[in-house]
Amino acid sequence: MTTTEREQPAALGAGPELERRYFLDVARPHHGPAALMQRIQQALPSFSPEALANFERRTGQPGRLAVGDEFLIKILGPWDGGVRVTAVDATSFELVTLEGHPEAGRIRFEVAPLDERPDELRFQIHSWARSRDGLVAFVYDTIGGGRLLQEATWVEFCRRVAQASGGQALGPITVETTRHEPGQPAQQSRHYV
Repeated sequence: MTTTEREQPAALGAGPELERRYFLDVARPHHGPAALMQRIQQALPSFSPEALANFERRTGQPGRLAVGDEFLIKILGPWDGGVRVTAVDATSFELVTLEGHPEAGRIRFEVAPLDERPDELRFQIHSWARSRDGLVAFVYDTIGGGRLLQEATWVEFCRRVAQASGGQALGPITVETTRHEPGQPAQQSRHYV
């Protein structure tokens, strides 16, 4: 059963649309992509750092992830917000923000083998979002506090996935951002954490 909160897609947000990718490659994992994703889906809250973004299940059955499940994410500071699962398959799942979440958009979590290296895989978090409103856009983008908190959350999530894989993380976590603003060319940046 889902709540009555409406989905909050990026089109309803304010400020630039930010497309962000956080990814990490892992060598010699003990679990293949589907088995690792199953572990993530079964224990989603345990992969997020509780002090920064605590996932609390509102609907759905513990120990599994299904379309329509909802979580309240208690975010450090006054930024709590709900998300709904909109897609689930053997190697990925996607969440959409709900009305009242500080962001308007969606985020996809995926595990995939690296074609050129059969004993390696990549875990990726890929989001497309805008701030919920002008105030959030100011705090997130202009002051930068929200951006740093979000990055710390997803970087730690990637580290925990690498640990759960049983393999060896290859290098730092890559963070790529593409900033889309109307009437301007996309601006891209990349850094490593």
